Amino acid sequence: MSGHSKFANIKHKKEKNDAAKGKVFTIIGREIAVAVKEGGPDPANNSRLRDVIAKAKANNMPNDTIDRGIKKAAGEMGSVNYEYVTYEGYGPSGIAIIVEALTDNKNRTYSNVRNAFTKGSGTIGTQGCVSYMFDKKGQIVIDREECEMDPDDLMMMALDAGAEDFSEEEDSFEVLTDPDDFSMVRQALEDQGIPMASAEVTMIPQTYVTLTDETDIRQLNRTLDLLDDDDDVQAVYTNLDEA
Repeated sequence: MSGHSKFANIKHKKEKNDAAKGKVFTIIGREIAVAVKEGGPDPANNSRLRDVIAKAKANNMPNDTIDRGIKKAAGEMGSVNYEYVTYEGYGPSGIAIIVEALTDNKNRTYSNVRNAFTKGSGTIGTQGCVSYMFDKKGQIVIDREECEMDPDDLMMMALDAGAEDFSEEEDSFEVLTDPDDFSMVRQALEDQGIPMASAEVTMIPQTYVTLTDETDIRQLNRTLDLLDDDDDVQAVYTNLDEA
């Protein structure tokens, strides 16, 4: 994975998100609602909610907005009917695409996602058709400029907390965990005051594909833009080499 600046990608996503904070806050708001329904409104007793709150803060969601989201979800626990759905498929030149959505209407979401693939000359495949090309990992990205700790000390802290791997990039540090250990490692770093540019469970490609044909690039971007605009879509993963 060397050569792929995780923080550059995070910054790219954040800049894109800054232009559409409403979309980001909608995504996180739904995640808060599901987390509260599954584990209750108290972050101290709900690790999933703690993780969503950390994600919200990494995306600059105001504390009062987070609190309102938790209270609203707690008051509507019986009416929260969102469910997670995942779609897999192919973009131009066989680019692998995974779409994670949180929806109250699976028919609507499937139709919109299929339309996004089709308009970018891609196709939706069956479950598992591309996910085997990715590893599900907890990923914590730390901006080097924001972290005053010595890299070796930071690495030991992360590994002692249960991380699987630690790597250094030019502008960032990356901590990888087993998905089941993510909450524990993230909490341990947070408790030590480590600033996190991003902290989430994600899908990391095992290998990357480079697109050089301008038509392929344009078509893939069309698919990704349509998925970005869909409020049901929580995350999109590809094996495109963006470095």
